[in-house]
This record gives sequence, C-alpha cells and structure tokens, in this order.
Amino acid sequence: MSNDAAHQRSFATSSPRQKGVTRPRRFVELQRGCSTMSPSCWPRGLFGPKGQRRGMHMSWAPLVTIFVVYAMCPTNALAQWRHNQRSHQLSAMTTNDLVQLSSLGNAAAFRQLLKPILVERIVDTQSHRQVGDYLKSTVEQYGFSTEWDAFTDTTPYGRKPFRSLIATYDPLVPRRLVLACHYDSKILSQKFIAATDSAVPCAILLDIARTLGPFLHQRYNQHITLQLLFLDGEEAFLEWTEKDSIYGARHLAEKWSKAWYPSTNGSAFELSKELDRIDVFMLLDLIGAPQPTFRSTIGHGTTELFIELAKIETALRGIGQLRSVPNAFSAAPNYYAIEDDHIPFLKRGVPIMHVIAAPFPRVWHKPSDNEANLDFQSIYNINAVVRVFVARYLGLTNFGSPTVNNG
Repeated sequence: MSNDAAHQRSFATSSPRQKGVTRPRRFVELQRGCSTMSPSCWPRGLFGPKGQRRGMHMSWAPLVTIFVVYAMCPTNALAQWRHNQRSHQLSAMTTNDLVQLSSLGNAAAFRQLLKPILVERIVDTQSHRQVGDYLKSTVEQYGFSTEWDAFTDTTPYGRKPFRSLIATYDPLVPRRLVLACHYDSKILSQKFIAATDSAVPCAILLDIARTLGPFLHQRYNQHITLQLLFLDGEEAFLEWTEKDSIYGARHLAEKWSKAWYPSTNGSAFELSKELDRIDVFMLLDLIGAPQPTFRSTIGHGTTELFIELAKIETALRGIGQLRSVPNAFSAAPNYYAIEDDHIPFLKRGVPIMHVIAAPFPRVWHKPSDNEANLDFQSIYNINAVVRVFVARYLGLTNFGSPTVNNG
C-alpha cells in the first residue's frame, strides 16, 4: 500500500499562492487568456499549423497526383463532420419541459441504483466483478446495447485483468454524446467504499439511462445518440504515474484511435476513426460531498457548453426545481487541469467536459468516503442539471408519457 498523501489529487485554484494549496503531478497549469477553441490550446502533436490535422503529407510526384485529387473529397467530408459537431446547438426548452424533465428525478430510485455500487471495487476482486455485471444488466434494462473492452495490463502487482463497460443507445447512430465515469475503487489499508470516487457518478449515469432511456428514440437529433462509459482501473495501485493509473481509459482511447468508421456529409465519404464519433466527452468524478464546485477547464474546448450547465442550474432553481443548497456549477474558468480518465481522449483531440469537484471532497481517498457522508440534496441537483443538458443536447422534449418505440 502507498502513503495516500504522497500522490494526493488536491485542488489547485487560479491563485497558486493560496494557503494550503499544493500543485501535485495531477495538475497542469494552462496558459491564461488562451481560447478553448484556439489551436494553440490544443494538445501538442495532434494538429499542425492553424489547427490542421497532422499525418497527411502531399507529394507533387506524378505517381501520386491522382491519389491527392481523390483524397480532397474525403477530407471535405471529415471537415464537414467536424463542423457539424463543433457548431452543435442545444435545443430550447420551455418551462413546462423543464418541470416535466425535473419530475423524472426520484430520490428513492436513485438510492436504489446506488446501493449495489457502495461496496469495495478493487480491480480483480469478486465485488468489483459483481459491480461491473450489475452496471451492465441495469443499463440493458433501459434499452442500451453493451460491450466490454476487456484486456490485461501490467501493474505494480503483476498482470491484472480490466474491463470497461461501453453502453450505447442505438449503436448505429454516427455521433455520440459520451458520459463517463470510473467504477473501480482505490486500495487502502482500511475498508474503502469510495462513494464519491466514483460510486455516485456511476449511479448518476444509471439514473440518466433510467430517466431518459424511454424518450431517446423520439429525440430530435436522430444523428446523435447517448453513450455511457464505465471505465475500469482509474485508480493507481501504488503511486499515480502515467503507467500506474487510468488503465481502462488509456486502453479504450488507443483502441478507438485505431478503429475505422465511415463518416459522410451526404455527398462525400471517408473512413475516419471511432474517436471522431465523439462530439463531447463528459467525465463525472468526485461527486456527492456537500457544496461542490465545478468549473470548465481552459483548453478542453467546451467552455461554452460548460457555461450552459451553470445556466441550466440557474433556470431550474428559478422555477423551484432544485433542493435548497448552493449552486454547484460556475461559469468562471479553471486554469488548472486535473489528470483523470479524460486525458487519453483529450490528447487525441476529443472535446472534454470534466465535471469534477474542486476543491476535492474532504473525504477524498479516506475510509470516511461512504454513504453516511453523502449530501443527497447536492446529488439531486447535479443529477437534474446533467439530465437537462443531455436532453437538450440530444433534442428531447415532451416528457409526459413516452411514445412506443417501434424501431
């Protein structure tokens, strides 16, 4: 076992001299004044000058002239695909829509979804496998297709098996809004339930499936679907390093960066990568403690979308649909990036919404991170905000009785 304080993921604010604030390896300072959509803020090595994709080298030799001319059409297809993703607008909702959508929230149902996850979930243990199976069977009940990304990797304790759960509603739909969390728990010397890290985020994803699943087939944006990722092996076995952390995320991002998918704008065609199907990757982590604060991270390419979360929270509070606890989502940016499961996707150019409580909860990586210390009022509000965001992104309305899905 390691000394947990040695690799603490403590929060660094925009004021690095603040008393008690440290800047450990899991934090990266970002350039101030940097636009999230500017190529200078994107991960190095992914793009060339002016945001151009690296990897295409043109030659003017006669033997390849025909190939270059042919390649221009597929490039236009991918460019149009990217434009459609980056210019996507959230659908409007009436007050009645928001009230109906909020009414789908059910505290008792959420606790029921959460309870089976509130156990130790150390990789390669029986309880860890049972939780994975529970997540799979539950999302399948709500109409999602599932698959495992199963693999083995080298850890400080030798080779270990991992499996990340991929749950997709209508997998044939080309574009995805991805919600992600990790379901493993850290090894501590005492029993560690890891309620905020990340049993509650897992339960939020299940509750999104429960509440929105019956309506997904009637979404306005039929070219975009919802995908849920329950990633394995986020926690370090010993000390957080590039190799001893985020095992499942690293494996899946690498796998999807090599898997081909046909993209089209209706008139041109191209084989792009599976990663290109992701519009936005929303990662939930460290949720459930009292009075959390969530901020967008400069350089993640989603500042405008993150601001929408704060607007949604304000709107829901204005119509009396939230519990009486302080707002959690801030429109102010965060200039310190936290290392987490999103990193392998960010490095490959995927836009990220990192919904992580910062400062970290007081119970972070302590045995006291259990059900008794959860703030279910805050959880209810966060769940409601994420639910509305997903519904608006996918173009869902009319949350009365869902229509019959004949598809």
